[in-house]
Amino acid sequence: MTASSTDPPLPHPDLVAAIPRLRRYARVLTGDAASADDLVQEALARAWEKRRLWRAGSDLRAWLFTVMHNVFVNERALARREGQHVSLDAADEAHEAWQIPVRPAQHARVELLELVQHVGRLPVDQREVLLLAVVEELRYEEIAVLLSIPIGTVMSRLGRARERLRAAFAEATAPLLKVVK
Repeated sequence: MTASSTDPPLPHPDLVAAIPRLRRYARVLTGDAASADDLVQEALARAWEKRRLWRAGSDLRAWLFTVMHNVFVNERALARREGQHVSLDAADEAHEAWQIPVRPAQHARVELLELVQHVGRLPVDQREVLLLAVVEELRYEEIAVLLSIPIGTVMSRLGRARERLRAAFAEATAPLLKVVK
């Protein structure tokens, strides 16, 4: 179906400003840069096709995230039906998606790499909610709409993700505390 000339235009500056955030979220979903770029491109094409569904004055960024998430879910379902199982938790693939672009102080770099590894080991549903809340700064309500889950589930997944990270860091520092005592 083609868009008619009466379809509302998407606000170009807001659309362009959302692309880096879409790419970050796509990397969380796909696990690598090339697949993430493909997902963002497909999501933007779908958003353009469906622009008549966007309401002027509403949050374009949240709408684009929803479109991209739906494209991702549909592609995964299609791959599953075709017998191509896509693993988002594969250890060797997950670390490729978590590259550090700058070289901070060595101690901070090690801590950041440890955090990235721990986040990469979270279950996909928890990692998704954590990064949408912390990195993308979406409200619980926005995350619930974006992922089509109840707000209580968002809060639960976020709480479990934070607790897993706390436990992972407590476990990692426990041997150090024994040495110091």
